[in-house]
Amino acid sequence: MKNVSVLLTALAFIALIVFAMHSSAFAQTPAPAAAAAAAPAAPATPAAMTLDTGATAWMLTSALLVLMMTLPGLALFYGGMVHKESVLATLMQAFVATTLVTVLWCVYGYSLIFTEHSGFIGGMSKFMLNGIHVGTLTPAPMASVGVPETVYVIFQLTFGIITCALIFGSIATRVKFSSAIVFIAAWFTFVYCPVAHWVWGPGGMLGGAGVDNFKGLLGYGGALDFAGGTVVHINAGIAGLMAAIVMGKRKGFGKDEMAPPYNIVLSVIGASLLWVGWFGFNAGSAVAANGNAGMAMLVTHVATATASLAWMFAEWFTRGKPSVVGIISGAVAGLVAITPASGFVDFGGSLIIGIAAGVLCFWACSLKFKFGFDDSLDVFGVHCIGGIIGALLTGVLVVKEIGNADPGINQLIAQAGGVVATIVWCGVMSYIILKIIDVVMGLRVDEATEHSGLDLAIHGEKLH
Repeated sequence: MKNVSVLLTALAFIALIVFAMHSSAFAQTPAPAAAAAAAPAAPATPAAMTLDTGATAWMLTSALLVLMMTLPGLALFYGGMVHKESVLATLMQAFVATTLVTVLWCVYGYSLIFTEHSGFIGGMSKFMLNGIHVGTLTPAPMASVGVPETVYVIFQLTFGIITCALIFGSIATRVKFSSAIVFIAAWFTFVYCPVAHWVWGPGGMLGGAGVDNFKGLLGYGGALDFAGGTVVHINAGIAGLMAAIVMGKRKGFGKDEMAPPYNIVLSVIGASLLWVGWFGFNAGSAVAANGNAGMAMLVTHVATATASLAWMFAEWFTRGKPSVVGIISGAVAGLVAITPASGFVDFGGSLIIGIAAGVLCFWACSLKFKFGFDDSLDVFGVHCIGGIIGALLTGVLVVKEIGNADPGINQLIAQAGGVVATIVWCGVMSYIILKIIDVVMGLRVDEATEHSGLDLAIHGEKLH
């Protein structure tokens, strides 16, 4: 009962902060008559659009594919890798992330990201999806063809869902469920929403969507992130690292006595669903059914296959045997690394990104043993490092005819600025959120629960 009270109080506190942050947005909104008299004519772009049924069909399909990446893809991928007594709890974390982020997204998340207010954060003009109706088309700069905004809302929602769900791989089998819920709500609000607005939102300080001759954070132009290398993967990977540091290591970490994975077959199925769903993730980010979507799909597949092979051979060479867990981890590393570049590179670039991701992410997953942080399912090693690799290589491999940007040192600096800004903001804010939750209600289950497994102790259920 105490935990429930703390949870409700925390959620209410977060809601009050969000309202306070943007109370000025409501106060400064002119009355309808005054606005009509004072404001210049609205831009013609959204009104000039007509419904593109082909693009709409593809975006509906993409939204379903990306949702499938979390449920059941990521849930199975993670669930198969933990020990038997915590499989259900791991699945539950992915499920509750889906449900909670969905509600928060529709209440205020979409508005904070995809409305214009400042370079740092959006406004509250679409609070509770205000103004989005059955016939509303997605405005520029988010879309260049006529796609219903309802479809764009749910497509982008699925990105927020999987980002929050990814984090729990770093602290699998040892986080309290009540604390996980509070963390999702706080992290989504104070980390995901700002970073997503920086990169994709109108006038965001990293991407500068819709801003002519945008100078970028460092004066070298906007950072390129087609489908979420910074927003999703670096963000989730740094949050996972902070969570692993704050929460501490599992008993037996780095020793042979750690419980073996429950069922690698489930993880293979999960990884396969992630691979297929990722076509919606990357090709869907074209927000059109056109050549850009086709190229994004092609390079996504090539980079994934290449990274999977690179990881397999690296593991085979250094450890003597190519593992099933290794080859599917390499595939995920390739998917991560190509994400920011998928709308900007060609076949050759995807090969380079795939090789780099497979080899470097394999190496990065060993860092936790060297530095002593227990990133249980390698969220930092795969998602953060893979996201950084992809983001930086985008700057040198972007093809002008595909991505409408010039490769070179200026774009590389812009990419590096986006990477550093994301790491700093996410790292600091994630650490603060985690420490507050730990002080108020505790993050980690007790030793007995951790040893016996979370399923029965927290959820009152167990596998056969």
